[in-house]
Amino acid sequence: MQVEPLAVPAGPGVVRLLPRLAEAIRGGNPVLPVAASAPPARLPDHDPAELPEDLAVVVGTSGSTGTPKRALLTAGALRASTRATHERLGGPGQWLLSLPAHHVAGLQVLLRSLDAGTEPVVMDLTHGFVPRAFAAATARLDPGSRRYTSLVPTQLVRLLDDPVAGEALRCYDAVLVGGAATPPRLLRRAQAAGVRVVTSYGMSESSGGCVHDGRPLACTLVAFDVEGRIHLGGATIGHGYLGRPDLTAAAFGTDEDGIRWFRTDDVGRTDEHARLRVDGRVDDMVNTGGLKVAPRLVEEAITEHVPGVREVVVVGTPHAEWGEAVSALVVLEPDAVRRGLTAADLRAHLRGILPDHALPVRAATAEAVPLAGPGKPDRRAVVAMLTVG
Repeated sequence: MQVEPLAVPAGPGVVRLLPRLAEAIRGGNPVLPVAASAPPARLPDHDPAELPEDLAVVVGTSGSTGTPKRALLTAGALRASTRATHERLGGPGQWLLSLPAHHVAGLQVLLRSLDAGTEPVVMDLTHGFVPRAFAAATARLDPGSRRYTSLVPTQLVRLLDDPVAGEALRCYDAVLVGGAATPPRLLRRAQAAGVRVVTSYGMSESSGGCVHDGRPLACTLVAFDVEGRIHLGGATIGHGYLGRPDLTAAAFGTDEDGIRWFRTDDVGRTDEHARLRVDGRVDDMVNTGGLKVAPRLVEEAITEHVPGVREVVVVGTPHAEWGEAVSALVVLEPDAVRRGLTAADLRAHLRGILPDHALPVRAATAEAVPLAGPGKPDRRAVVAMLTVG
C-alpha cells in the first residue's frame, strides 16, 4: 500500500478532488492532503506493511506542540465521524467550505459532502478569508437543503462584524465552530444574532470534531486520567502516526473491550451539566510560584469582564522569582485602541474574579493574534512577544 500526496487548492478547484477522496474512503488507495502552494510532500520513513488495511487519509496535525505529525485515519473512522456528525446536526445537507481542505476540519467538510451526496460550495481562500465572499458563497447554497458550514472563532468574529455576512450566517441550520477555544461572550453574541452555533472539539487524531457543545457524538467516549488529561475513545479514533511508532505507542491504545483510545494533550472536566469543559493544553499550563494557572480560564475572564477586548491569548513568560508570570496578549476593539490596556488595568478588572496568582503580571496589545494552523493561536510566538528581555 502506498500513500499518495494530494495537492489541495485554496479555491473552488478543490471539488475536483471529490472523486479521489471517494476512492480513498472505499479503501486501498490512501491520500495525504497537502496545500497545493506548499513544497512537494516528503513522507517520513515507514513500513507500508504496518499501515492499516483500510487506511484512507493521512492528515497533518496542527503542530501546536512544536512537532507536526501525520495521523493515520481509516475509512471506518472517517465514515463513523461523518455519519455521527450528520446524525447530531439533524441530517445530511449541503456544506460551505470556508477552511483549508488539507486540514482535518476542512477535509471533513468534503467528506461530509460525499456522505450526504451533495456538492459543497467552496470559498476561494487564495487571498484569505473575506466576509463578503462568505455571504456570496452562502447565496449559492441550495435553499431546499439543510445548510452547514465550519468555522474557527476568528472567522466567526469577522462575519458578525459585517452586516451582510452576519445576515448570511443566520440561514445555516448549524455553524460548527472549533479549532480553538470559543469565548463564551462570542457564543452569546452569535446566539443573540440568531446564529445556530455548535461548538466542536476534536483533533486530527479523532477524525476532527467528536464532541459537540460539550457532548460526545454517539460513537465517542470521553474519559479523564488522574491528572485531568482528556482521553477520547470510539470509532473515530485514528490508527496512529505515520512513521512514528514511538509517538503512536505513547498516545494510542486499545482496551480490553476493543475500543480505541487517544490520549490528548488537553486537560478538562465535566461541568455541572455533564458537558465536557476543556481547560487548556497540558503544556500551556502556567506554573507561577508553584501554583498552576489554566490560561483558558484567564482568557475567558478577560473577555467577559474587561471592556474593549476583542481577543486574548494568555501564556506563561519567564520570571526570575516565580518561574513563570501570567502574561496576556490582547487585541482591542477599534474604539478601545486609543485608550490602550495595561497589566494593571487587567488586574483591576479581574481582582476578586480570579485568584491573585492568576492575575496577569504582563500585558501587551497587538493588531492580531499570531496563528499556527487554522484558528489556533501560536503560543510560542506570543511568549516571544511578551517576554521581557
